[in-house]
Amino acid sequence: MTSAASGPISASDQTGLFLGAPAVGFVLTTVPPDYQHLYASARTTLHQHITDLANRRVDAALVRIDRGDLPAFAEYDLFYGLTGIGTYLLRTEPEGPALERILQYLVSLTRPLAPTDRELPGWWVGHDPARGESPHFPGGHGNFGAAHGITGPLLLLSQALRRSITVDGHQDAMLTICAHLDAWCQHGDSGPWWPEHISRRDLDHGRAHHDAPARPSWCYGTTGIARAGQLAGIALRSPTLQTFYEDALYRALTDPAQLAQVTDNGLCHGWAGIYQTAHRAAADALDARLHALPDRLGDALTASHQAGTPPAPGLINGAAGTALALSTLASHQPPSTGWDACLLID
Repeated sequence: MTSAASGPISASDQTGLFLGAPAVGFVLTTVPPDYQHLYASARTTLHQHITDLANRRVDAALVRIDRGDLPAFAEYDLFYGLTGIGTYLLRTEPEGPALERILQYLVSLTRPLAPTDRELPGWWVGHDPARGESPHFPGGHGNFGAAHGITGPLLLLSQALRRSITVDGHQDAMLTICAHLDAWCQHGDSGPWWPEHISRRDLDHGRAHHDAPARPSWCYGTTGIARAGQLAGIALRSPTLQTFYEDALYRALTDPAQLAQVTDNGLCHGWAGIYQTAHRAAADALDARLHALPDRLGDALTASHQAGTPPAPGLINGAAGTALALSTLASHQPPSTGWDACLLID
């Protein structure tokens, strides 16, 4: 932390939960209560900058919506967009006007952008999944993942509603996202799964170009999507919705073919994120099968950590994230710091 704060900390419009002032501000929310007084001044200064950033970013997003332009990942996603900034605010000022504006924006994001021959979802981005232009994604794409897709806003809306923090249209927005997930849910021998993304051609044909589930990661796979659906079911008080997504999570994380695609132990794509998400999901589960799942996945995380090459430093893809998940495994308790709120799975 000393190293991260040793130089200038950016609060520019390009920063987000994993970059710049919001990232440092989030880290300070994880400081144990006995030591929070040491950082009171820094937290106050950072919080003002992050609140100003949130308001600027919402203003820009609403202007973009009024123009009828397509958004980019960086406008709304968890890593660099307003969902991530909202994640920080949910921990620091849940009743504040900045979070309220972000939630209102996310409600607007779930409305079709403009009437066309086939209305595009409001979160449809104008670039390809790599944030560039590709002949495979003319007209952009719709993303389903927790990291960059519409699952991230569903997670934040669910976490807010679970804490009785709501705005006008809040539940309708969640139901719109759930209906979209339902429409694109694929069903196979290993249970329900979702494409990572769809192209304009997929949308027009009503059929995803994926023919099998990819790795069940937190960032793009069934693990993150199913936790979002479970939390939505809890927040909306819908046991039917909750149990559907719990079944999807269980079946994905007991399917050898899907698990064989997991090749690293990081939070984003790998075993650490899968384990941490399953640990949180099991604590909330109506489906008793999920209660034993963390132990099985913990064995896989431990084996992967011992067998793999040492990961690079870092949280989301590096050694720090893996170590945090291993600490959850060792303690058999949710993290007292709440660090995994940065994934919106807490």
